[in-house]
Amino acid sequence: MDTATALVKLKKAEPQLWLNPRLESAETVLPTLPLQFEDMTAAAERLERCAPLLVELFPELAATAGIIESELRSIDRMADWMNRQADGRLAGRILVKTDGELPVAGSIKARGGIYEVLLLAENLAIQEGLLAPGEDLLALGRPRARDLYQGYTVSVGSTGNLGLSVGITAAALGFRAVVHMSREAKTWKKERLRDRNVRVIEHAADYSAAVAAGREAARGNPAVHFVDDENSQALFLGYSTAALRLKTQLAQAGIQAGRDHPLFVYLPCGVGGAPGGIAFGLKHVFGDAVHCFFAEPVQAPGMLLGLLSGFSPPRPVETVGLRLKTVADGLAVGRASGHAGSMMRNLVSGVYTLDDDSLLCFLQALYRTENLRIEPSAAAGFAGPFFLCCTPPGTGWLNAKRLAERMAAATHLVWTTGGSLLPDAEFEALAARGARAALAFLEKDEP
Repeated sequence: MDTATALVKLKKAEPQLWLNPRLESAETVLPTLPLQFEDMTAAAERLERCAPLLVELFPELAATAGIIESELRSIDRMADWMNRQADGRLAGRILVKTDGELPVAGSIKARGGIYEVLLLAENLAIQEGLLAPGEDLLALGRPRARDLYQGYTVSVGSTGNLGLSVGITAAALGFRAVVHMSREAKTWKKERLRDRNVRVIEHAADYSAAVAAGREAARGNPAVHFVDDENSQALFLGYSTAALRLKTQLAQAGIQAGRDHPLFVYLPCGVGGAPGGIAFGLKHVFGDAVHCFFAEPVQAPGMLLGLLSGFSPPRPVETVGLRLKTVADGLAVGRASGHAGSMMRNLVSGVYTLDDDSLLCFLQALYRTENLRIEPSAAAGFAGPFFLCCTPPGTGWLNAKRLAERMAAATHLVWTTGGSLLPDAEFEALAARGARAALAFLEKDEP
């Protein structure tokens, strides 16, 4: 599909699969990027050093000894249901990465948000002479450090999940925590933050405006650290550490990822930092054996618009007539991160968009078949295998990349991003809507 056709479908809010014509080999692209493998491993090492501190702050992390990681799960019943919808055309196994069950924040944002707050806490403690480089990081939870942190504010702009990750961690360490929340943010997320002594500032505008307001409020104030979801390298690196642990999880499960065993990863995409960071890490770990696809709602395809029209600066989807009206509140972002977009320009294999009915249908089917609760944003990844294996653009791409003959040995990994913290009543209402919905994107013919 050419750029002009993709833009027409984007403006009409029609589901589509766009395949990246700028995709290059990982070996060519990765050395040219401003972040490198060593940056990712340094972030992973810091999180490991902080693990005992995290257990002290959050007892629910004791089961994993303070390591923030989610389960890699087989979903055979869901896979059977998906294959029936696809008339048997989904070749390869389907697994799910259950980031919606990550402790503390309950979403994919846990790694990045917690990492950036910990990095700030360590740097301030070293700067003030409370900690020597390499010293036991349990000191960051002691009264002297808490007294220091009370003089600083950590703020962030969010539709919800990043706010939970940053706000809860900052408040637990003793920082003053402020979350600027956009109009898409759910009431229960605001209440959860307030219950943990986080100040919530509500904005009547969208996500980008909330981020801009938070950034402006922090400008010029050395006592305020703004976690910038659109530009933060620390967030990006925190997210990337998931790739290192996924490599171990796949090996433990006896699953190969290589030339003859392709790995397809489907990542829901809002502003782009989390999926971009994870894809960056995956490309370092698996090279060209991994194929990363981003998933966006038809009303909020900020990353797709950026990849089609450029990131200088990123163009809001409202400029092409879209409204950001989607049940996927975590993905209701009109303008993608220029930082993430520039990092992904030559690494992401493609982007697809889908409608709300399909999101809710996947949400309900996963709960019915696997008893796994996710939020609508997290359901976006499940459309990936359909787009790849059941549409002319997808099958044409597989043939062109000489992957079609290897699909029986392929692994499809759906990355779920949030859901375990959803209140029962809200989840049940979403599941009821999903029971009445259909996979609408399957009913549309691709040109």
